[in-house]
Amino acid sequence: MQIIKIENEEQLNNFVGGQKHSQFLQSWQWGEFQEKVSGIVWRIGVEEGGELIATVKIIKKSLPIGKSYFYCGRGPVFADGVLNHESARMIFDEIERLAKDEMVMFLRFDPTFSINEFFSEGQVTNSLDVQPSKTLVLDLHKSEEDLLKEMHQKTRYNIKLSEKKAVKIVEAETDRFEEFWNLLDQTSGRDNFRPHGRSYYQKMLGLDKDFIKLFFAEYNNKPIATGVFSFFGDTVTYLHGGSGNENRELMAPHLLQWQCIKAAKSLGFKYYDFHGIDETKWPGVTRFKKGFGGEEVNYPGTFDLIYDQGWYSIYKMVRKVRRSF
Repeated sequence: MQIIKIENEEQLNNFVGGQKHSQFLQSWQWGEFQEKVSGIVWRIGVEEGGELIATVKIIKKSLPIGKSYFYCGRGPVFADGVLNHESARMIFDEIERLAKDEMVMFLRFDPTFSINEFFSEGQVTNSLDVQPSKTLVLDLHKSEEDLLKEMHQKTRYNIKLSEKKAVKIVEAETDRFEEFWNLLDQTSGRDNFRPHGRSYYQKMLGLDKDFIKLFFAEYNNKPIATGVFSFFGDTVTYLHGGSGNENRELMAPHLLQWQCIKAAKSLGFKYYDFHGIDETKWPGVTRFKKGFGGEEVNYPGTFDLIYDQGWYSIYKMVRKVRRSF
């Protein structure tokens, strides 16, 4: 086995996208996006016999205290989704080496595997979730009829209502950003949440059109709902959405989701990931997503692997003070 620096997009995406329930956060394209909005990206692999058996993509992010940390979303990734202890040790050792070179305080990561399978007690500490620790996934191997049957009756009703009212779902070009932003802004004001800044979404929508797709639900040629989706590996993931304050009785978000589910299935994708549910934090959104059925997937959470305990203690103290205001 040997550690390699991955510099080939196809090599990385073939491996990460070839795993069951592919994680778009570890894709080459998402790394390009993170470089534009956050910091420096490293792509590391473990190779055996000329074949990748594990990969990880990390990004260096700055902190207000003048220090920095590494972040790894839904990684490392292992062949067949099975944690390989030897390759994991090589990857975490390489990240620690990079951390020393870059004067990084800690690695924050939200793995798909249980940390108890690899780390001993006290090696890592729990952190606030970056990615949702629970999501909802539809199995697209099922027929459309079965998918509809497994939905909540009210969700099926709302889909049919939207269809009868002649709401249309269209895939859009990125030159419609202002329409997307307007709908997102209305939603954040109505539901009292804070979206990312404009440039964040603009850069995301500027990625490969086969990777990130923008859809609108339209009524009388006017956009009334929108959604951004990742198409990667075997999985389509719903990332962001919004709807206008008018025409809400048309239930356009329900039809938009159903049409995108059908599009994912027709294109040969195997899973549809709603990317996050939480009945406490997001009760309304969670109720909406659960109406489509699917299987709940629970991840272990988000953790910090600390390299500089002194500075990490200062960081935690500053973070606690800042959140008290």
